Amino acid sequence: MDEKLNVSQQCEVILPLYSALVRAHLEYCIQLWSPQRKKHMDVLERVQRRTTKMIRGLEYLSYEDRLRELGLFSLKKRRLQGDLIAAFQYLKGSYRKDGEGLFTSVCSDRTRGNGCKLKEGSFRLLIRKKFFTMRMVKHWNRLPREAVDVPSLEVSKARLDGALSNPI
Repeated sequence: MDEKLNVSQQCEVILPLYSALVRAHLEYCIQLWSPQRKKHMDVLERVQRRTTKMIRGLEYLSYEDRLRELGLFSLKKRRLQGDLIAAFQYLKGSYRKDGEGLFTSVCSDRTRGNGCKLKEGSFRLLIRKKFFTMRMVKHWNRLPREAVDVPSLEVSKARLDGALSNPI
């Protein structure tokens, strides 16, 4: 009982400090510079691993179990979530001038999954597949209809959290 109290007290202190001071720096402009190499992603993820290990009582759990216990996503999933939110904003017209022609969408009621699929473009250079518009297509097309066909960003964020908690 006493150890559980310590875990919750530590969570009340460490998690808000981590979220406000550290994670904000790790995710700054992440949609623009999104790390592509595994070693760069591992360096960022290592910071969150160490932070979650600092909470007494959770240090012997696996990283995934610690995240689940604390209600956090891995930084990789948070990057994906940020990308999907940005794509939602472009597709729903939040960036009307800048977002025109950014994505090619094929909307239909007869498709499986969501009704607004993105069309994957062809490219000659291999580096192009790492661009925001290319890396989002397969993830967007896998989203369920209830996460995509919503009127507001707030509703989409809530449903996106549910969709991301299941493996994509």
